[in-house]
Amino acid sequence: MDNEQQWDAREQVFHDAVREYLIDFLFFGILYLSSYLIICHFKRRTDKEDLYSADSEDAMVYSIALWLCTFTTAVSGGAVLLLPLSIVSNEVLLQYPNSFYMKWLNGSLIHGLWNLIFLFSNLCLFVLLPFAYFFTESEGFPGSKKGIRGRVYETVLVLVMLSVLVFGLVLVFNALLDDTDSSRETLQRVWTSYLPYLYSLMALLGVLMLLISTPVGFGRLFSVIGKLVVKPQFMENIDEEFHTAKFEEEDIIRKLDGKRADMVNGNGHLSDLHQRLREVSRDRRVLDRRRKASSFQRNLGYPLVWILLFLLTVLSLCMVGWNIFRLLFGIGALPVTIKEAGLGKVSLSKFGAFGALLEVCLIFYLMLASIVGLYSLPIFRHLIPKRMDTPMTKVIGNCLVVLILSSALPVLSKVLGITNFDLLGEYGRLDSLHNFYMVLMYNAMFGVATASCLVNKFTASVRDYIVNNVRVYVYKMRKSSKLRPAWKAVNVVGTANATSTVSQND
Repeated sequence: MDNEQQWDAREQVFHDAVREYLIDFLFFGILYLSSYLIICHFKRRTDKEDLYSADSEDAMVYSIALWLCTFTTAVSGGAVLLLPLSIVSNEVLLQYPNSFYMKWLNGSLIHGLWNLIFLFSNLCLFVLLPFAYFFTESEGFPGSKKGIRGRVYETVLVLVMLSVLVFGLVLVFNALLDDTDSSRETLQRVWTSYLPYLYSLMALLGVLMLLISTPVGFGRLFSVIGKLVVKPQFMENIDEEFHTAKFEEEDIIRKLDGKRADMVNGNGHLSDLHQRLREVSRDRRVLDRRRKASSFQRNLGYPLVWILLFLLTVLSLCMVGWNIFRLLFGIGALPVTIKEAGLGKVSLSKFGAFGALLEVCLIFYLMLASIVGLYSLPIFRHLIPKRMDTPMTKVIGNCLVVLILSSALPVLSKVLGITNFDLLGEYGRLDSLHNFYMVLMYNAMFGVATASCLVNKFTASVRDYIVNNVRVYVYKMRKSSKLRPAWKAVNVVGTANATSTVSQND
């Protein structure tokens, strides 16, 4: 009997392991396919050569780099989805604790996903992305036979030399700070202390990047939705502006057609006209889209989206302020690993499922704002990918930036008090989370930056928009009122001249 129970337990463990591996494979498979489509949408077509062409070696190199970048982007997507999936899973298990269809959703699966994302993040950050960059830049050793093998040898050698250099600097720095440890003990601490500490520094870098980019993204998002969503036609004549842009476009086209002979003879410089034509055509298309938009899009679409973004920003600021209050008065705890009650035992929010859904929305909003704000900064503006025109080196740079931001997103959400879900795995053991003053200072700086952006960007832009439209409306009213007497005077003068002419003829 005991043997049968022991065998049943082993069989249950085996089936649970197979089920978790299958779910993990499907999860990463969907992320990988989505990442591949995204990267192929931006990657330059010239980088993907035919494998049977004369330059098949470069085609293979770019294909390997593409696979590595796709895997990194998939890991970044998984890091973004870690907290939302965990929060939703906790609420689902809380609502349906005994459901047969939810047996696969358990704490072991969630812990496994957190550990896999942490492992793959380290692998991509310190191995795969550097290998992809040096592999695309390698040409093989001088005098060696050309081929993939020579480029692989050169890339591996460069990575080993770089690792030895970094590791040597860390050893020297460690010896200067602590000269009591022997070299053997220091080497034994590499896997248990050095690598987690190095990733902790990278996560701290990502959190600092989010501190700068997220408040900037809050303000930038309002300009982005103005380009994506049709603005209301408040005191504007869209038809008049559209016809003006259309006439100007036709005029520039006629000028270009008239200067064809000069262009053929080499005497004409038409770059300015072409640039102006592109700008006018873009404005004309935007005005045409606004003119053809429905009444709902013109009058309710943009205000509703604007109000939604404003409410999410204000709510994020309020949650940060409440977190600062809790930290100052000892109500809240530091965002370190705490012995959790278990998945599906206690709701994470006082508002139940609605509060958990709101936390998920805020997490995605923070990630969206951070990406938009990061690419708005002058340092990272040159990394903005272009559709079908992004070289492979720039693709690798974008994958690195997105990986750092996405890996730091769970830490940011926990530090700011957006969610009460404990960081699982190695995420909750980061050194920066144990410093009370660092956490408090980070919350204060984030709150001040967000409030400043809220006041200076949002309200100022709306105020300037309303004031400018009022001024234009008043100017048009004054102009129309001045033109009416002038037209009457012209009619009177014309009638008098006609009368005098008739009298003279008589």
